[in-house]
Amino acid sequence: MAKREVFVNIYEQITGWRFVAIAVLLMIGAGVLYYFNQLAQQVEEREKKYVLLYAASIKFFVEKSVETDCDYTFVQEVLEANETVPAILVENGVPISNVNIKEFDDSTHKWKPKEMEELLYRKIAEMREEHPPIEDKIGNSKVSLYYSNSILAKQLHYFPYILLGTFLIFGSLAFIAYSSSRKAEQNRVWVGLAKETAHQLGTPISALMAWVEVLRSDPNFDGSIGDEMEKDVKRLETITTRFSNIGSVPQMSEEQIAPLIQQTLSYLERRISTKVKVHFNSQVSDNVEVSLNKHLLEWVVENLCKNAVDAMEGRGELFVTIMPTAKKTIAIDIRDTGKGISKMNLRKVFRPGFSTKKRGWGLGLTLAKRIIENYHEGKLFVKETQVDKGTTFRILLDTV
Repeated sequence: MAKREVFVNIYEQITGWRFVAIAVLLMIGAGVLYYFNQLAQQVEEREKKYVLLYAASIKFFVEKSVETDCDYTFVQEVLEANETVPAILVENGVPISNVNIKEFDDSTHKWKPKEMEELLYRKIAEMREEHPPIEDKIGNSKVSLYYSNSILAKQLHYFPYILLGTFLIFGSLAFIAYSSSRKAEQNRVWVGLAKETAHQLGTPISALMAWVEVLRSDPNFDGSIGDEMEKDVKRLETITTRFSNIGSVPQMSEEQIAPLIQQTLSYLERRISTKVKVHFNSQVSDNVEVSLNKHLLEWVVENLCKNAVDAMEGRGELFVTIMPTAKKTIAIDIRDTGKGISKMNLRKVFRPGFSTKKRGWGLGLTLAKRIIENYHEGKLFVKETQVDKGTTFRILLDTV
């Protein structure tokens, strides 16, 4: 019991650290987005000052153009200093000047006046959506200066998302590699444990078979007792075979699914509480076959049925139904009238080490899911559950 608690605690600690790591990464991501957002706002404010200065320079140039003794060198430098911010000067609704419009940088295209006009009006509409124009009056004319953010400012808005996306991709690849490595390591542990168990069981089983033969040689030995002992020894051989199959690539064969499930239930019915009533209903014909490993599938069905009996505390009804669900797919539903599974525990039922029972390691459902999904390429999941009403586990398998 203490060992199982240690195993569960270790798993819960790993899960807890995972949530902590996700929280830290989210905080870092939020910090990166905030920092670059502030940086982009600062660049936008600086560009707005450039545009205001650009507008003031144009106004000064126009108003002072009549003065011949005025030095325009500084004004000209201000006008030429804007090399990044796109801007269009509009007088009385007509564009009269523009700067840094990237489309006009294409020297291979010969712009016609009408094309240029259409492009400028389209750009004015886009700039109006981005920023309100800077409006003023020069003489009797109403002048508006439209502008948009530079490519640098726009890139600063998108850069953190690109950066976080890159980190997410590399992080996901690293996590997938780590998960694959960890899963491979777990598989090696399962395989090693299963092989060792099968090996250790082999010797005492052989000895038990020999002892049964010795007892049968005694004329006073009750033959019916020997028969029962042989059944139990054969049962141990079946268990050994199951562990051996888990510890290696299991041999698959085409088996009739309905008779196999019915046979398994018949064996279980004699060994569970007499207060549990077992109902079997097959909605598929007996000749429907599935590619499976007989020993492992029997183990899964037995495990699910025993869990159902435990959930009912030895009193209730167990329903096992085989039905077609889609083309070449069947479902095996195992439903009990037990205590059900709470929402909090529903996502944990297949985790290694999770168990609501005082005894056991909590590995039965984990092994069952591994057998169905890894070896039989099927699915095992909780179809439905209600507290104090019961639970239904569903197995999906492809038919031959």
